[in-house]
Amino acid sequence: MVITIKIGGITKRWIASTLFIIIALLVIISISAFVTIRGNYYKSAYLELQSASNDVVLKGINIYNGNTEEFLTNANEFIESLSIKENMEVWVIDGSGIVRITSSGLYLDSNINIPEYNEALNSESGQSDWTGKMPSGQKIMAITTALPGENGERSGAVRFMISLEEIDKQLLFLFILIAFSCIFAILLIVLSGLFFVRSIVKPIKEISATAKQIAEGDLNARIDPYAHDDEIGELCLTINNMAKELSEADRIKHDFISTISHELRTPLTAIMGWGETLIQVGDTDATLTKRGLEVILNEVSRLSGIVEELLDFSGMQSGRMKLRLERIDVLAELDETVFYFRERATTEGIEIIYNAPHLPAQMDADADRIRQVFINVLDNCLKYTEHGGKITIFAEFKNANSICISITDTGCGIPADFLPKVKEKFYKINNSIGGSGIGLAVADEIIKLHGGSLEIDSILGEGTTVTISFNILDNIEIDGNGGNNEK
Repeated sequence: MVITIKIGGITKRWIASTLFIIIALLVIISISAFVTIRGNYYKSAYLELQSASNDVVLKGINIYNGNTEEFLTNANEFIESLSIKENMEVWVIDGSGIVRITSSGLYLDSNINIPEYNEALNSESGQSDWTGKMPSGQKIMAITTALPGENGERSGAVRFMISLEEIDKQLLFLFILIAFSCIFAILLIVLSGLFFVRSIVKPIKEISATAKQIAEGDLNARIDPYAHDDEIGELCLTINNMAKELSEADRIKHDFISTISHELRTPLTAIMGWGETLIQVGDTDATLTKRGLEVILNEVSRLSGIVEELLDFSGMQSGRMKLRLERIDVLAELDETVFYFRERATTEGIEIIYNAPHLPAQMDADADRIRQVFINVLDNCLKYTEHGGKITIFAEFKNANSICISITDTGCGIPADFLPKVKEKFYKINNSIGGSGIGLAVADEIIKLHGGSLEIDSILGEGTTVTISFNILDNIEIDGNGGNNEK
């Protein structure tokens, strides 16, 4: 599989902020580990040399006693007695600084430089160490221990040396191993990181492309299902849900435009038709003229209502819906609205049962808006209730400063799945029934502006109940029956 990653955006940021830091940490850790191991190797060699050197001091060996021949004999015996001469080189040096005996048996130039010799003779401990290269180019570590001479003076020394060539070879191998391990780890991190970045970048690009399609008007565009249950998967689901909601809103908008067009066309057609008829008839038929004018006035009133509803909705959407507050009687507005609808209900064969308290329910409110709420709710009840049905309006005081008004019809009811949406703008359950679909949305907004609540309960096939609650002024006395009186 070929991985194509554009070095930019998230990938570039990951390289800059994460990869460089990881590489720096690996390099620091590797160098620290190598330095520590090298130090341990060299320390081990030093301890071995120091142990051999201390044995010389502890045994109190007196090789040099002023007699050269005897010195050579004693030096040879000392070298032969050493058990460590296979692991290290041992030189015996006389008081003139000349190497007299070597454990390897090699003859050395009398002018050979021993850097730590004089320091060992002059130091309090009688010891000195040195690390460096021999004239042959071999790298060694050495410790020189001064030997006691006559009258307590130090004369001559023993030099113990370990070659660092093998140690350095091992360290070089270890360094290469650490370097390759570090490079391998970096490659693994880079590959896994690129796979991880790709797993983020790819869906984000798909989300971006889908969002662009949606922005360009393709509301059917969807993001393919995401394999992981994480934040990106949640974002994909959110985008898909948003597209679904937008698609539904777009459908509702088109239905709304179609409905409003129909709602406007019907009265306009009637007005135009009757207007043409009245022009043709003139003054010849007074009865027909009167009837035509009545139809025109009714249709104009209907048009006015639609326009007012649209203006209210526009104000609600922009937050410009204002209230003209005054002291009103809520029940008086309800009485007037019920009276207004009684004749229509009788014409449509629907019974209205109205039961409300005989006491006033005063509050500071916009009378026109409150009446509009009652009109919108009762209009919906009549629209969805068939001939022979019944509408029950019941009002009661819950306590001294709150009133509850319930309006129940025996209409078709609302499916449970649709019930949460009935107060949304443009939403209509049955497009075959007239109306803009914004009446309940406007009513709900008006109730909220007055500090009340509007709740809807419904059972499919049995009917719907709209419950409106208000806080009222505490200026009433409630009788034992809640002050109710059937009207």
